[in-house]
Amino acid sequence: MKIYKLALLALVVLLAACGPTPTPTPPGAFHVPSSTLTPAPTPTWNVEPGTPTAQPAFPVTVTDDAKRAVTIAKPPQRIISLAPSNTEILFALGLGSKVVAVGSSFDDYPPEAKSLPKVAEPDVTKPNLEKIIALSPDLILMTGGDPLPLELINRLEGLKLTVLVLYPRDIDGMLKDIELIGAATGASKEAQALTANLRGRLDAVIAKAKTATTKPKVFYEVDASNPARPFTAGPGSFIDAMLTLVGASNVAAGAKSPWAEFSAEELVRQDPAIIILGDANYGVTVASVQARPGWSTLTAVKKGAIYPIDDNLVSRPGPRIVDGLEALARIVHPELFR
Repeated sequence: MKIYKLALLALVVLLAACGPTPTPTPPGAFHVPSSTLTPAPTPTWNVEPGTPTAQPAFPVTVTDDAKRAVTIAKPPQRIISLAPSNTEILFALGLGSKVVAVGSSFDDYPPEAKSLPKVAEPDVTKPNLEKIIALSPDLILMTGGDPLPLELINRLEGLKLTVLVLYPRDIDGMLKDIELIGAATGASKEAQALTANLRGRLDAVIAKAKTATTKPKVFYEVDASNPARPFTAGPGSFIDAMLTLVGASNVAAGAKSPWAEFSAEELVRQDPAIIILGDANYGVTVASVQARPGWSTLTAVKKGAIYPIDDNLVSRPGPRIVDGLEALARIVHPELFR
């Protein structure tokens, strides 16, 4: 599980969770304040007067997730992405050929991204400025956090580099960021088409989940380095909200933090009907869960209702988040999503 914790650290580039706190933050994780989707906020970019639906003209000014007004002189041709979620968005918008580098080996989707130069290895919290400068980027997309990594932003901007900070905290924020990237790169039409498609799929899943007649109790495992006290997704976490959206009851809804340890005793008391393995990408298997001391009494274990999931689908704030919601829906309500 050390590999898993390394993955968490690498994918939450420059977030506060990269510090010494023992509570992990899943890769790219963000929070959802409610279980409903609201209309996507109108992106803030400049357009020519009288042409509100036209492709934005350059120079263009956008407001990023750090509330910074960023002016981009011309359509970027050399983009560096310092977060896997941003990399996925760029490729989804057809901008892959303009991406000249990514942060680390965790930028692994789509497959074409794997071969791109890496500018933030071995320490993803400290991008190599010499490598970045040598690539002559005209746009750098990075993630933010609380607190904001002002030192890095200032260093990059001090080198006359254009930086956008993207840190969506909910599904709407992710959709807004897709359109923001579209505006910043001259791909607004593509971004609007993509977000319309994603919102349609999201709405379809949510509408169908509302017809469910049951609400199964679910335990979502984030990290079981210590099987006696596995980490899970609690209230305020994005995964908790997604479970709600697909008609599940999160057994950790009463936890004291978004990412909390859950004792084996409490797990037995809650007795989930379903266990979802968010740490399946890091070697945790159904068999290893079944073999854990004391877990054999759980309803989910007795019924074989233990399901691995690709955690990248539910924790990276990018286009595949809809795939993640659909995957959760199929696990929680297979009678509705076949």
